[in-house]
Amino acid sequence: MTVTEGQIEIARRPGGEIDVSGPLDELALALLKRAGFLTEPTLRGLWVRLPFDMGRSWENERGRWAAEMLGAARYPVVLDDSLRPASAHTPRTRAPALRAAPPRRR
Repeated sequence: MTVTEGQIEIARRPGGEIDVSGPLDELALALLKRAGFLTEPTLRGLWVRLPFDMGRSWENERGRWAAEMLGAARYPVVLDDSLRPASAHTPRTRAPALRAAPPRRR
């Protein structure tokens, strides 16, 4: 995963927390808040993160949702591979054939 300047990165850090880095304006912060992210003031600005210990699937879902909303608002977003659904890494199989609906009675 390569992040360039100007991109918003949503990633799981070595400690297990999910946080956001990059240029964030008011709209981006509002979208992240909608997805469940918190903002904490720090000496360097804001730390934007998900609450701790909410479960990996909940965290992954919220991280993906935030990335989708930011992407829909045309922000350049990089999503950590650990937040992607497991099915995205497996090859797709053919969907089962659909059966015809039974005929309607008159």
